[in-house]
Amino acid sequence: MNIVLLEPEIPANTGNIGRTCVATGTRLHLIKPLGFRLDEKEIRRAGLDYWKDLDLTIYENYEDFLAKNPGAKVYMATTKSQQTYTHVSYEADCYIMFGKESAGIPEELLLQNKENTMRIPMIGDIRSLNLANSVAIVLYEALRQNNFEGMRLEGQLHHHRWEDCQR
Repeated sequence: MNIVLLEPEIPANTGNIGRTCVATGTRLHLIKPLGFRLDEKEIRRAGLDYWKDLDLTIYENYEDFLAKNPGAKVYMATTKSQQTYTHVSYEADCYIMFGKESAGIPEELLLQNKENTMRIPMIGDIRSLNLANSVAIVLYEALRQNNFEGMRLEGQLHHHRWEDCQR
């Protein structure tokens, strides 16, 4: 599984996303320009000591990303999609892209990939969820669809009834 951040701006979000990627065995792709330096203490603090274990690839721009990942199946998260994230069938090797915090993925990219866009449902006038939260929501759905391949499932290690856990 692959998470792609297009021009992320907030180091704490990227650090938290990096930590989620380490915990799930997911590769993180960052597309420049970045709104921070990768050596900033905020990014390391958010990713804690996991940052050294992160499978990270950095690209100069979107064209560089496409050139280095030919034929990649990319799903784009946007509040503008009609399709929800749960209606996408995620392949184990797909790329799930999120745009920068202030503007999302540019409209022209969304229009070129309209059939591969999806959104997280929200009520009211909320513009969007926090980027790190959005990544976690969609990534775990994609992992669930792929039976959490390669991940330890606590339920497989300990078979307890719910009633036993309440004691």
